Amino acid sequence: MVERGLIQIETVFGQRKKVKGVNFVVDEENEKKAVIIDLKKHRDLWEDFYDTLLTKDREKEPRETIEEVRKRVLGRR
Repeated sequence: MVERGLIQIETVFGQRKKVKGVNFVVDEENEKKAVIIDLKKHRDLWEDFYDTLLTKDREKEPRETIEEVRKRVLGRR
């Protein structure tokens, strides 16, 4: 089931603002399970969201010092 029309988001001051191009997929109990974003209207929003997910996922990856990166990229010097 897709919740059609405009969604409402709560702003910092507790006011609600309607956003075109964003729809929620809801289950039988009307609980939000997914979101559909119109990328023509909200590409920047999606890119920010996706970048944040990648950043969180990469937090688990081992770190390299700048010297290790230089050696790997430029070769041994």
